[in-house]
Amino acid sequence: MTIRALDKEQGQAYFDRITRDMGATEARLEISGSTIGSQPESDWAMLLGVTYDPDRDTMDINLENLDHRIAHPREIYVDDGADGLHSIEIVDIDNNRQRVLLRRSPQLTH
Repeated sequence: MTIRALDKEQGQAYFDRITRDMGATEARLEISGSTIGSQPESDWAMLLGVTYDPDRDTMDINLENLDHRIAHPREIYVDDGADGLHSIEIVDIDNNRQRVLLRRSPQLTH
């Protein structure tokens, strides 16, 4: 696994490819920041997609029970490797860290 910064210019194509190729994947969203502390935003749920819109400079994390938009992400980090994407961390305009943890859904991988 390698954690690396993702250029915003790569964001749209990268997340389009990840969403297309991810198969049955569950995700959990966690948010942390100096003014809000650390808190889970969602329980594990099926990940429907991750998108970056360069025209609006927004990221959308779509779970089966939550649609979460991040306006004007300052930094985007991905933890990926040969076995796929493990997590995404987005630093938003207020310096909050929004982390998306990913796992293959065991009941759907057979």
